[in-house]
Amino acid sequence: MTNLTRIVNSVLLLSCLAFAQHVAAQAWPAKPLRIIVNFPPGGAADVIARAVAPGLGEALGQQVVIENRPGAGGNIGADAVAKSPADGYTLLMSSGGTVSINPHIYAKMSYDPVKDLQPVAAAARVLVFLVVRPDLPIKTVGEFVSYARAHPGKLSFGSPGNGSSPHLAAEMFKRDTKTFIVHIPYRGAAPALTDLLGGQLDFMFDPGIGLQHVRSGKLRLLGIGSPKRSPLFPDAPTLDEAGLKGFDADSWFGFYAPAGVPQDIVARLNREINRILQTPAVKDRIAGLGGEAAAMTPTEFAERGRVDSQRFGAFIKAAGIKGD
Repeated sequence: MTNLTRIVNSVLLLSCLAFAQHVAAQAWPAKPLRIIVNFPPGGAADVIARAVAPGLGEALGQQVVIENRPGAGGNIGADAVAKSPADGYTLLMSSGGTVSINPHIYAKMSYDPVKDLQPVAAAARVLVFLVVRPDLPIKTVGEFVSYARAHPGKLSFGSPGNGSSPHLAAEMFKRDTKTFIVHIPYRGAAPALTDLLGGQLDFMFDPGIGLQHVRSGKLRLLGIGSPKRSPLFPDAPTLDEAGLKGFDADSWFGFYAPAGVPQDIVARLNREINRILQTPAVKDRIAGLGGEAAAMTPTEFAERGRVDSQRFGAFIKAAGIKGD
């Protein structure tokens, strides 16, 4: 076989593969879709996925099934998606920490979140709220800092797991306030919240799932770990305003797909999800978490992950935080 023949055959093969991929994208979707949430039921990722799924199913004319696969800081569910067929039928709903935090805290990972997952659509900017059990003798961030300094090692906080955005928020708080507080990691935000309500913990940085308990008086809100105040609690200061300058623990949640999904499918998913995020019901559901719906292109979402990876990576290295 001559070199020219080899070149012609290679071109023809690539053309056929591209055509087959285009045909597959044109026929998509021909069966139900699956959204894997890499955290337990009841957490922010789960709430957002279940808010978006009905509208996505209606738009695509197919059932959208939610499957929770928690564990290892989100790595178990993310790995399952990364190793799924790149056909557009399996998506991941996750906090941005899967891409921007996990590579910095886990020495070994069974997948590469940057290479093996592709961003499809952002969903929400999720804030974290510094909440404490109401029987603590404190009402402000300043009083809490003074109390923590006066009781080193006596206070404990829960988080959805090592390296989660609520965990990092608390570690940033400890660094900035020079306090010694015990961390108790959980497998998700919901069980941590349950123990906080039960008095087994003293505080946590809540990703919005416990705000109804703030309203009922079962928890006390001291401040918000975001650069700007929450419209749900306009009187609650940001931690920056409370003296922790530059404090920013916001996390961006969104949808990812296995690398290699045809761009026609990614574009369709992005378009439909962005539209759904602007519907009143979904905006209200995300606002109920204290977050904000966030529509982005896949490129914008990927850049957000890159920026956050640099931001959190530097802190994680300095703090010596490791995964489970």
